[in-house]
Amino acid sequence: MVRGALATLLDLETDMEVVAQVARGDEVVDAVTTSEPDVAVLDIEMPGMSGLDACAALIRARPATRVLIVTTFGRPGYLRRAMEAGASGFLLKDAPAAQLADAIRRAANGERIVDPGFAAEALSEGANPLTRREQEVLAAARDHATVGELSAGLHLSQGTVRNHLSAAIQKLGAQNRADAVRIAELKGWL
Repeated sequence: MVRGALATLLDLETDMEVVAQVARGDEVVDAVTTSEPDVAVLDIEMPGMSGLDACAALIRARPATRVLIVTTFGRPGYLRRAMEAGASGFLLKDAPAAQLADAIRRAANGERIVDPGFAAEALSEGANPLTRREQEVLAAARDHATVGELSAGLHLSQGTVRNHLSAAIQKLGAQNRADAVRIAELKGWL
């Protein structure tokens, strides 16, 4: 419903045409290679593949298409990850429709677009302190699996899993691994 409403609003702009819409992140690259848009507007939370992963795949497949992430999830880590994936911009969904249209025009012209207030907040949070492996282990721990289950699923020794969980808990100032997962998700680091 939101996607359709945004498409309708953008189609009202005299200098824009919505050439494709998809409901799943794993459909983005095919749609972009078929329709060749100047700008793709993606959400972070998409079934099949996250918008951040879809952004990275899209940039690899068709670097000429700019990517604008528009989301309700104003988490500092998401902004950093979006920029690292190659996004041209990052806006929150509560921005006015005119601001979205302007951001699309600016992205098409090669500019980077980030809400200044949100950018300042993201910068004040600092970089993600977790290593890639710590993120992987912490993400796997979301389902409250035992260390043995995590070890088997990640093909790591139980001691290595414990070490990564302990390091993540310490770095995040968490009380336990569930708290570490909560903190990392809140900051957009998982």
